[in-house]
Amino acid sequence: MPPGTARYWSWLFAAREARKPLLGIYALMAEWRALMDPGTEAGVAQIKLVWWREEMGRMAAGSPLHPITRYLAEFPGAAAADFAPLMRTVEAATEQIAGAPLERGVELESHADALYGAPLLVAALLGGVHGRNTVHACVAALAAAEYLARATAEYGREARAGRILFAVDELLDAGIENEDLVAGEPPLRLQTYLNQLRQRAAGYYAKAAASLAPDERPPLRHLLVLATLGAIHLNGRKRRSGADFGLADLYNAWNTARRAAAAR
Repeated sequence: MPPGTARYWSWLFAAREARKPLLGIYALMAEWRALMDPGTEAGVAQIKLVWWREEMGRMAAGSPLHPITRYLAEFPGAAAADFAPLMRTVEAATEQIAGAPLERGVELESHADALYGAPLLVAALLGGVHGRNTVHACVAALAAAEYLARATAEYGREARAGRILFAVDELLDAGIENEDLVAGEPPLRLQTYLNQLRQRAAGYYAKAAASLAPDERPPLRHLLVLATLGAIHLNGRKRRSGADFGLADLYNAWNTARRAAAAR
């Protein structure tokens, strides 16, 4: 969690019981995100993800090897916890590295939930929050928003590595070609499509923030911080300076966490 990132602020202002499991889950996500980065050689990433798939099996059996999974396995409720969702994350990461595109837009939510939502749900369970439908809804919406936000920001770099982050049926409907995705300046049809995706992401962030019941807000305030900062960054706020940017995020994260702690 590099200081100043949304995950950093969400961890810093998380409820006390959520901070330690959240730290472990964020560490796992950082490991897997590094493997999904286009700068990582695909063959190496795939070999490492095979190991991680085996490690998830060892974790479920109570005998993990990696320092992060051993850290997570030491929590009081870990023995009864369901770590199966993390296997979904590894499988989704493997598909993305292989360049398997989403064929239809309706697949986006489940793919995003596997990549980003499942780890957040496991963190909530380890933090003592039971998996109510409202928690699932919040995490799923947050995951879809994060996927779309990352896709609109990083599509070009991914496309140059042979990976398409957008749904194929949507690209066909919008008349977008492969060369549009790698162009230095996106053509108008791609700009229009990207704006539509940002609007969808904003809707998901709003849904995530509205999903939690009042009594769920204090222990899960970190999810609300992620939703708030994600929506702000999505709206295209420009960095006037690193200090201004960091201070604004600090204030917004603190204010969101403070209101959530008061069940508002």
